[in-house]
Amino acid sequence: MNFISYLIGLLKDPRAAIAGWIAMGLGPTYAFIFLIVFIETGVVFMPFLPGDSLLFAAGVFAHDPSSGMKLAVLLPIVWIAPILGDQCNYFIGHFFGKRIIASGKVKALTPERLAKTEKMIDKWGPLAVFLGRFFPFIRTFMPFISGISGMRWTRFAPFSVLGGLIWSSLFTFLGYFFGGIPAVQDHFELVIVLILLVSLAPTIIGLLRMKFGKKNPAEKKRRNGLTDNDVIGVAAGKTFASEHEVPLTEKSLNFTDSILVQGALERDGGTDDPTLTSDPDFQGSTPRRRNDGMGMNHDIYDA
Repeated sequence: MNFISYLIGLLKDPRAAIAGWIAMGLGPTYAFIFLIVFIETGVVFMPFLPGDSLLFAAGVFAHDPSSGMKLAVLLPIVWIAPILGDQCNYFIGHFFGKRIIASGKVKALTPERLAKTEKMIDKWGPLAVFLGRFFPFIRTFMPFISGISGMRWTRFAPFSVLGGLIWSSLFTFLGYFFGGIPAVQDHFELVIVLILLVSLAPTIIGLLRMKFGKKNPAEKKRRNGLTDNDVIGVAAGKTFASEHEVPLTEKSLNFTDSILVQGALERDGGTDDPTLTSDPDFQGSTPRRRNDGMGMNHDIYDA
């Protein structure tokens, strides 16, 4: 509970946290700033750590001569932390992403956030890595999903570096140049809340549009994970097609890992694999492979 309370206090007023670190020494202060920015960017389990507001508060202290913090020291730290964090998160996704998603232990990695991140990658390609840097939660999931999706590191890295440099510089300089204004000093907590709201606004609007936006029947069917050719395994030997129920034997559902119907069906799947061959136990039947959108393929045989 003490750790949770500390995180809430850090989110609410990072200025007070930094003041406490400065009392311990400038070395620990810079180290804590580096660590939090690195973890918020580089560890998919920790997307809720402050990023924008912490950089802003750090810029405020760098502007204050009495704090001892120097902008020339702070800037390289806040440049390196998100860049290294992105690379770490990319390789976590590349090597372990499928197992992490299959475990279901990352509660913040909701189907909606996954869908939004993947939609950005589909639309913008590696440019999404740069754009995602400016959205809380998305910037944590973007390198992770990029690693899972198979995006080459040589394409990922330049946009990651550019995004990390601009994002960290922007909020640090905002704090440095505007943090000393009396109105900002007197209402610092309100300023932090406004920064969080502005940062979260695009994500909140996107989620609301996904949940409550009008959809045509085809779109609604897609959001439910069903297309005319999709078949979804539900229980022992039963699947549901878009218009009729098709009885299958339990053997005909080849789930390579755990069934990821919930959440995995939040995005469009259904890719054909031309290399697929028929199972010997189902001679004469034509298998169809369904990609559940999470990197797992399921072989389905019509009875």
